Amino acid sequence: MERKPDKERTDDRDEIIQSLSFLDKRLQKIAADMEKTQIADYVDLMNRPFKLIWRNLVAGLARGVGIAVGFTFFAATIIYFLQILGALNLPIIGDYIADIVRIVQIQLEGKTY
Repeated sequence: MERKPDKERTDDRDEIIQSLSFLDKRLQKIAADMEKTQIADYVDLMNRPFKLIWRNLVAGLARGVGIAVGFTFFAATIIYFLQILGALNLPIIGDYIADIVRIVQIQLEGKTY
């Protein structure tokens, strides 16, 4: 077995140390990225189907309530502006808007027209 000179052995050690240092930094970055994606929480959630169902049920209810409130606000705003336009007595458009407002008000009172 042939022995390498000390300088070559030192160079080999430096290369190995640099490689290990690079590998360590790379592994730390991968570990940090995996923690950011919360993959452990996802796996835990997949192993508990009832918890997943419960979360999806609550999320669906929240979306439904949000859509209902948002649409109500939007519709009320549109009706408000239609009433203002109807009060201006614009030809043709004013009659059309007044009919729409009248129909909506009748529906809100619970009557059929």
